[in-house]
Amino acid sequence: MFTGIDEVDWASLRHAYGSAEDVPGLLRGLASVDPVERERALDGMYGAVHHQGDVYDSTLACVPFLLALVASGQVADRAGIVELVVSIGAECEGRGSAVESGLYARARVGVRAGAEVFVRLTGDADASVRRAAPGALVRFLDEPDRVLGLLRERLALERDERVLLALTESLGLFVRRRPEHAAEALELLTARSSAPFDPGLRLAALGQLAVCAPDRLPPDLVPVAVGLLRERSARPVHRRDGVDCPHSGTLVSRLRRLRPSDEEGSQLLRTLHRGLGDRLDARKALLKGQLTSPDSVDRCNAVWMAAGLLREWRADWTEPVSLIGAQLGADEGRLRDAAVSVLEDLFGLAAPAADDLAALVTSRPDLWVRRWERGAPTLGGALKALARSGDSRATPVLAEVLAGPVVPDDLGQVIGHLGPAAAPLAPVLRRRLGEVPRDSSRIFERAVPLLAALTALGDEGAVPEVLRLLRGLPAGLRQRDAVVEAALHALGRIGGAAASEVIPVLRGLLETAHAAVAASALYAVEGDVTVVLPVLIGELAQGRPRRRAASGALARLGSAAGPALPGLRPLLRAEDLWERVSAADAVWRISGDGDLSAPVLRAAWTEDPSARRTVTSCLAALGPAGAPLHDLLRAELAARRRHLASPSGGHGSHDVLEDERLVRACREVLAGR
Repeated sequence: MFTGIDEVDWASLRHAYGSAEDVPGLLRGLASVDPVERERALDGMYGAVHHQGDVYDSTLACVPFLLALVASGQVADRAGIVELVVSIGAECEGRGSAVESGLYARARVGVRAGAEVFVRLTGDADASVRRAAPGALVRFLDEPDRVLGLLRERLALERDERVLLALTESLGLFVRRRPEHAAEALELLTARSSAPFDPGLRLAALGQLAVCAPDRLPPDLVPVAVGLLRERSARPVHRRDGVDCPHSGTLVSRLRRLRPSDEEGSQLLRTLHRGLGDRLDARKALLKGQLTSPDSVDRCNAVWMAAGLLREWRADWTEPVSLIGAQLGADEGRLRDAAVSVLEDLFGLAAPAADDLAALVTSRPDLWVRRWERGAPTLGGALKALARSGDSRATPVLAEVLAGPVVPDDLGQVIGHLGPAAAPLAPVLRRRLGEVPRDSSRIFERAVPLLAALTALGDEGAVPEVLRLLRGLPAGLRQRDAVVEAALHALGRIGGAAASEVIPVLRGLLETAHAAVAASALYAVEGDVTVVLPVLIGELAQGRPRRRAASGALARLGSAAGPALPGLRPLLRAEDLWERVSAADAVWRISGDGDLSAPVLRAAWTEDPSARRTVTSCLAALGPAGAPLHDLLRAELAARRRHLASPSGGHGSHDVLEDERLVRACREVLAGR
């Protein structure tokens, strides 16, 4: 297996962390008789040699040895090595022509050169190896007729259900990669989508047909799929609980624990959902069937799939969200936690689940604050989801948390979502802000959410505490600038009632790095253009962040900022997209002429979807004058896919919130509000 390994100059090769001189030890570790050492070696391969999917010269040098390892019947846990080889060889897919002649393409060539080993592995004595082999065979053996023949043969001979699922998935992969040879593979898939095959295999075949040949799906697909899911779940199957994986200190083990407890069932339905694409009525019906399954594991899988569906598509999600809320009363902690996690990221869309959230929050005070082994406490997920949904029942609970001994730093971040219902919290939020030490190393985490909350509430009584914070921040404090700017934004909103105290402080900052933000706040409080305009014009000659801030402030001055136009127009050609957008917004709102700005904003709308809310805000300020770009808003409202669509986005994403706000803003602009 390791013939020639010592002849490679590993010290001259590189991986993610520098010299690859440790790689021979990792390769030998993969062949160890000790399972802990094998897993640590695999962990090291993913962590350094194939770090986050990257391919290095050391990765190329490993390929022959990895192929030798998987070919050896004396090595345990070879399925994991096969998966590693497949990942290395497949990394150039989807990366574009820029890497075709580089390391990624060479890695693929290296794996393809040894693809004969995958032929033998399809009949290996180890079922986990047989399960990993078919996908590798389809990807790397450049003999389509032979590949299809091998898949057909193994389908006839195989008895292990998990291997049969992998073979079925590989048929679909074959169809997508070899459409000119797809006819027989499609016949095999179609046959396996019907009785007498097992429900899991039929679901797998239906999922593959949905992806590559939807015309072959039965007209009653959803009832059939739901029935098969329930039939499959009623049978005794081997399910992992996700918590008893050995060697839990490695990355590989941690990733395994994150997998669904019924990984096969999750994959079957996920593939079917992906194949259905934008057939949202069918997907909602399928999801309803999953979320009402008698099996709690099926429901848990469905909750996670719902998260991807809601993140990607615009629709009426009332019923699915209500069904997710119904899982909050489950006895299974894993199901309840999944539902809470998904609802947290839905913000206002979680409203149909508010009764269930409120019931959980009321019955479980121990879940109000979440304590971590490392790091500061955070607001409990159910309470956070309830507050983010805008439900006023969160207010008295938040008041109790604020009165308690442990107040999560992130509590202030949910206040704005409650609107006027959170007004009773203002005095205690104000007091909490006053208790934040100005020299604290965690002042950003502690003060900024409170400033955001008091700003959202428009609490004029907080001005003394904001001024106290602003006046006493030590130089060199971590993230000091962000704290200053949050305080300035707050004063711009709430400082009018104490103008005599606020104005001198703001004027004192007009010659600092925060000049643009201070000038914007000063104008909001005092309304004197003659004071702030020279400052903002001067800021246009500063660095990029200051220029952007100045452009935004000048836009809010409107036509009174006419003298700034000569400094703004060159920024329409700036390299940075966001600087161009800020300048275009300002030029149009100041001059009233969209000839220069409209093309910039139109291009930004397409180039970076995250700029669309900024463009829409500009059009809202322009009123009817923004009509030349209203076609963009109409097209956005007609789109079914969210503008930041990311079905695989992680927990903590604000993509749904941002998209809902964009849709609402587009409607308001077109309605003339």
